[in-house]
Amino acid sequence: MGQELETEELVDEAVFLKRLRAETRLVMGWFHDDAFERRDPPLIGAEVEGWLLDADHRPCPRNLEFLGKADDTRLDQELSQYNFELNLDPGPLQGDCFAGLQDRFEQLWSHCSITARSMNAHAAMIGIAPTLRTDMLDLEAMTPSNRYRALNARVMHLRGGAPMSYCITGQEVFEDVQDHLMMEAACTSLQTHLMLDPDRHVRQFNAALIASGPVMAVSGNSPFLNGKKLWEETRIPLFEQAINVNSFRTLSGRHVGRVGFGAGYVRESLLELFLENLDGHAPLLPVTEEADLERLRHLKLQNGTVWRWNRPIVCADAGTPHIRLENRITPAGPTPIDMTANAAFLIGLTLHLADRDTAPETELDFEDARANFYSAAEHGLGARITWLDGDRTLVQRLIHDTLADQAEAALVKAGVSRFDARRVMDIIRARATNGMTGSAWQRAWANVRGRDFQGLTEAYVALQESGRPVHTWTV
Repeated sequence: MGQELETEELVDEAVFLKRLRAETRLVMGWFHDDAFERRDPPLIGAEVEGWLLDADHRPCPRNLEFLGKADDTRLDQELSQYNFELNLDPGPLQGDCFAGLQDRFEQLWSHCSITARSMNAHAAMIGIAPTLRTDMLDLEAMTPSNRYRALNARVMHLRGGAPMSYCITGQEVFEDVQDHLMMEAACTSLQTHLMLDPDRHVRQFNAALIASGPVMAVSGNSPFLNGKKLWEETRIPLFEQAINVNSFRTLSGRHVGRVGFGAGYVRESLLELFLENLDGHAPLLPVTEEADLERLRHLKLQNGTVWRWNRPIVCADAGTPHIRLENRITPAGPTPIDMTANAAFLIGLTLHLADRDTAPETELDFEDARANFYSAAEHGLGARITWLDGDRTLVQRLIHDTLADQAEAALVKAGVSRFDARRVMDIIRARATNGMTGSAWQRAWANVRGRDFQGLTEAYVALQESGRPVHTWTV
């Protein structure tokens, strides 16, 4: 999705759209012909974005040096020089798969930490670095890349040169104005991938939308931005405002942006979202490439610049095309076991909801699912959400009493070992018992010790390196 461009120069948009239409027609044929791979068990995977911090735990703009020293193809650059990305090899959803996922997290993260220390720096996984100041995010901090320069130029062009205005109201208020999109780089996430069953992909995708509220509530790790107490997961409104480009409106008149929860449930197939990409969103990177149609280079470029919190992926790089979900709602960190548990809860709850006798999207209106998600992002485990029975309930109690058990049972039904499913879901239960998420810990630390964000980040990194799950952390 983050493919580099051979040139920064943008070609005629009409040429790009012609090739995008051709690739979309190919994908349309795959849906029509039922050509997608069926794999039992399905594959799961993950990506996570990290921060480089200097000796004083402030953002450190040395990602290219870091990547050169690390010398690992599973690591890649990100928008800002403060960030990098880890890509974990996928594996089947069976047996002790989450123990394997955690092990891959820990091994690669250990390599990152050792590499950073060799540079007199620190590696950190956290949604928004508490020591970040917005004046650090200017064009000088951008990773040298044709893709990123072109993306910034195109976004500002589509906005008619109007600057980005930010306003996030939480416990306090953050306001700012920037003439670039670099604030996007403040947001680092865990992205969970689940290969979808072609026969049930609509149910599974819609189930992921509904699951997103509770998963968001129990995984927050971004309470501060520029010294302000904001949402439990401030990444959500910040990312949405960082790439605020006019797209289209729903029938109810609500604006649908490049970053967001979407316009509604999928009805017949995920093809609907790729048609929405084509007709509803202007190309941000209209750069053409001579490549076989099956490589979907233009479709991937377009899809990669529509940042749905649950994003559909179509891929045929390995031969037979497959479809998968890329869930982008969870923040990076606090630890590999915490992120493994977040991924397991998302996958388990999605499978549970998708396998119900009654489709959950017929019992929960899309606008309620959307409201649940944003309420969970703002209030974390303190959010009250509307669930399938129509009742409004405290999401912390719902997770503790019902959803964690349902997710665990669904994982076991899918082929995950009982021990592995119980182990990861016990992490979710523990957070739902004591309320200690990454955001809750950061807020508690600041409440006790004051707004010493350097001290906060130093303590966070030390606890992260201990590997202990966040529900056991103290201040």
